[in-house]
Amino acid sequence: GPGQAEMYAGLQELGVANGEDLKETLTNCTEPLKAIEQFQTENGVLLPSLQYALPFLDLHGTPRLEFHQSVFDELREKLLERVSAIALEGKVEERYKKLEDLLEKSFSLVKMPSIQPVVMCVMKHLPKVPEKKLKLVMADKDLYKACAVEVKRQIWQDNQALFGDEVSPLLKQYILEKENILFSNDISFLQNFFSLSPKTRRQGEVVQKLTQMIGKNVKLYDMVLQFLRTLFLRTRNVHYCTLRAELLMSLHDLEISEICTVDPCHKFTWCLDACIREKFVDNKRARELQGFLDGVKKGQEQVLGDLSMILCDPFAINTLALSTIRHLQDLVGQDTLPRESPDLLLLLRMLSLGQGAWDMIDSQVFKEPKMEAELITRFLPLLMSFVVDDHTFTVDQKLPSEEKGPIPYPSTIPEAFTKFLQENRIACEIGLYYILHITKQRNKNAFLRLLPALVETFSDLAFSDIFLHLLTGNLTLLSDEFALEEFCTSLFDGFFLTACSRKENVHRHVLRLLLHLHHKVAPAKLESLQKALEPTKQSGEAVKELYNQLSEKLELRKPSPAEVTETPSMELPLPTVPTPASR
Repeated sequence: GPGQAEMYAGLQELGVANGEDLKETLTNCTEPLKAIEQFQTENGVLLPSLQYALPFLDLHGTPRLEFHQSVFDELREKLLERVSAIALEGKVEERYKKLEDLLEKSFSLVKMPSIQPVVMCVMKHLPKVPEKKLKLVMADKDLYKACAVEVKRQIWQDNQALFGDEVSPLLKQYILEKENILFSNDISFLQNFFSLSPKTRRQGEVVQKLTQMIGKNVKLYDMVLQFLRTLFLRTRNVHYCTLRAELLMSLHDLEISEICTVDPCHKFTWCLDACIREKFVDNKRARELQGFLDGVKKGQEQVLGDLSMILCDPFAINTLALSTIRHLQDLVGQDTLPRESPDLLLLLRMLSLGQGAWDMIDSQVFKEPKMEAELITRFLPLLMSFVVDDHTFTVDQKLPSEEKGPIPYPSTIPEAFTKFLQENRIACEIGLYYILHITKQRNKNAFLRLLPALVETFSDLAFSDIFLHLLTGNLTLLSDEFALEEFCTSLFDGFFLTACSRKENVHRHVLRLLLHLHHKVAPAKLESLQKALEPTKQSGEAVKELYNQLSEKLELRKPSPAEVTETPSMELPLPTVPTPASR
């Protein structure tokens, strides 16, 4: 076929006879057999000892093709070894000169499947493949596919669009993997989105593939970061910030100094990574992180955009928020005000830098967001007063109560708290983490007291996937409360159902929770929930699928119709026996 002709076209340029030549010889000769013999002699393997060996192989019925093929394979292996050796020996200029000459000679045969590996191997070892050859490879889909990643990097670094096409499906896959974890049907307070260590996360397929594609190439690394920034701006999806940090730390693990030393965030990210591993910012690391932030020089403010993206990674926010809650509890014990704690102020500074990432990258105004004094003088003391309320209540419960009736748990929320959650992003984030904290402590009273404040929060943060994922996990600790009408009404009617119809993700999280806890919920409540949660025409596949799973489970729980209608044996109607009179 035409493919064959193209495949062997390169042989003639090298003065090697091919099938066309044999055809020509045979067409123009008088004695075909002699001509064939001569062609074999001229183009066979030139080894005198073979003259006698070949007829011997013929007697054993070994086809010449098979023999030539095995000789060829053997030679190709030797050649591949030799190419790899050349790439390591002698002076740098000399070895590359040798490889370039070899590429010049062999490139015309690149379409021959048997020779292709050799040509590819030569290119792989050349730090700079000639532009013309790269263009030819790029123009041919099959050649491009067959190329080593070392050669592809040389093509990508000058073709952002092509590199984008390669990276794009990986980024989609990454986001999908994150969402699958957040919406997973396994709900537990022990295992959640944040349970995996940073080291384990970096072993993920996408991070590994991107690391491999980038190699030591700073230009490609910068391109990936540019993609991540652009996508973060376009979608506001914070998982891109996680990938930004994971990629840098993956290159750090491999000690790729070519890249790590030029990324100004490297040391900051490395230090923060250690905090994320411990899920806590200790004092020593706090000082270190502060040093990096204070050390941003005039004229280098742009690095704040990168640092803010690193701090916007949900794993970083989670660590900072958990540390903040721990600090607040310590302050209650020490009778210290938030504004007197430098460690706490640093945590807030990093939280607001992280939460301000999108605005900073969007506006390209690189300065740290101003911290609102109210947050420190009013909001945090308010949270501390909740901690105190809990202590007081617990102590009161233990006191002998003959002289006084039982002291009720404070049920109202200060209006200021609700207002802060609606209007201040950092306050909202910390408030939500405080609610996760009391849920994890199985503190039902505190949970029910603060729950109404979650219906309206800053940019609907209480209905974000990460918060709902953590909340549903922690609620499994209060599973026994689900039997109580009052608890269910507060949680479902008072919170979840207020957003279900306008937010598909909330609908999904409620269904996840019920799939897990339906057997704990009071039957009457369960029935009304099943009605309320029925998918609409607008609902997506995921909601319908979850709803069907739930319905199936509830179907199995119902007593069978036989059990319901069974009547006591006493009241069985007597069989009608015809009386003799009616005969």
